[in-house]
Amino acid sequence: MNRTTWLIIVIASIGFLFDTYELLMTPLVAAPAIAELLKVPLNNPMVTDWVGKLLWIAALCGGVFGLLGGWLVDRFGRKTIMAASIFMYSLSPFCAAYATSLEVFVFFRSTTFIGVCIEFVAAITWLAEVFPDKKAKEKWLGITQAFASLGGLLVTGVSVWISQHGADLPHMALPLGLGATDPASWRYLLMTGILPAIPIALLLPFVPESQVWKERRAAGLLKRPSFSALFAPELRRVTLVTAALSACAYGIAFGALQVTVARVTPGLPELKEVSKTLAPLRKEAEALNLQLNQLQPTDPSRKEIVAKIKENFGKSKPHNDKVKAMADKVQLRQELGGLVGRLLLAGLLIWGISRVTLLRVFQIPAMVLLPLTYFKLFEVGGASFLWAYGICGLLTVAQFSYFGEYLPKVFPMHLRGTGGSFATNVGGRMIGTSMAFVTTSFVAPMLAGSGPLLPSHVAMAAGYVGTSIAVFSFIIGFFLPEPKSEE
Repeated sequence: MNRTTWLIIVIASIGFLFDTYELLMTPLVAAPAIAELLKVPLNNPMVTDWVGKLLWIAALCGGVFGLLGGWLVDRFGRKTIMAASIFMYSLSPFCAAYATSLEVFVFFRSTTFIGVCIEFVAAITWLAEVFPDKKAKEKWLGITQAFASLGGLLVTGVSVWISQHGADLPHMALPLGLGATDPASWRYLLMTGILPAIPIALLLPFVPESQVWKERRAAGLLKRPSFSALFAPELRRVTLVTAALSACAYGIAFGALQVTVARVTPGLPELKEVSKTLAPLRKEAEALNLQLNQLQPTDPSRKEIVAKIKENFGKSKPHNDKVKAMADKVQLRQELGGLVGRLLLAGLLIWGISRVTLLRVFQIPAMVLLPLTYFKLFEVGGASFLWAYGICGLLTVAQFSYFGEYLPKVFPMHLRGTGGSFATNVGGRMIGTSMAFVTTSFVAPMLAGSGPLLPSHVAMAAGYVGTSIAVFSFIIGFFLPEPKSEE
């Protein structure tokens, strides 16, 4: 453990931490940014529609260009592409902070997602090759990935601080919203996305490229990467199985855990009275926003309707604040559960459990706890639901770190970036994240029938989707090969 080794660990930890930091900015900035750029109230249906479109566009771009990034990792080097991807996801949110149109905002949020998708694969491939010792490699792959869970806690804390002190910050030529005297807090939060670029730029010159990759390339022993090689007979099984399992992990995260914070929390028993009070106010807001959207931008009657929307918002705010406080508590449990899951995985890796057995440690409890959480404990609420939900986060997020350690071992050196990217980006980020749409736009409305869509319907949908994916993941796990290096 010399100075270079510690610098490698620090850079990887910064990269993983800000991966999550940059991604979890989206639920914090998307709605207020879209509302300001479209010049409509925050509770306008157009805002909700565009938040969904933004998430879909960003995930699609991340999957497609992330796959290309994996090929670049194998073609031009691990450290080189990792550095480029970190600078991409650092500069993109800073540029988005100055957006004056929705198109520009969506573009830079998509490039942020692309940078994150590339960086994760580049970093795990780099780490897997710069540590020649097997035990050290497993230990530091597990520990550095644990920093990803700290990213969610950090971005939440920074967001709260900016909300409290944003009026005291310099304007820095940031655009102002309609009628505003200070830039919106979402712009300042996006500007903090540039933070990882500073230490990375200072530290990168002092750490090496993967030496084994350089030597094989210089000796002409490194084959050129290709996407078709992933489906050669000797790799087809591991390519498809790892992509399917990655899709399952992301599917549980987005199809159950992520929708819980915003869509399931309002239905908890402790918020029952608040929800009853909000129901007529939300109906009134929907009717007013529908009228507003039917008017031309120059129509003078818009001013009167906007005033009524603001009045409605003022009446709803105290009750919405109670819902948000509970949603923040639920989100915190997931983040803490994810952090414990990553640390637990790191400990089990050091212990030396076989890779297929290790995956079962998280898959089997998930098949029991997911239906228990959403079908039973949701109706109970309180500490029981929060603890169960946190453990669901532990079991799911640990699998993200699992594949970060597993993937570099099962693909040959010239395909480590390409293969890891296919599993993570195509399987996980493109297919897995689409489960949020399945839960909220397909299963939940089907359960609601002709009646209104309630949080209880979303909870049941999350339970059905999450449990089904967990069972499918367990079955697919039987086809997962043990890495050859450990046989």
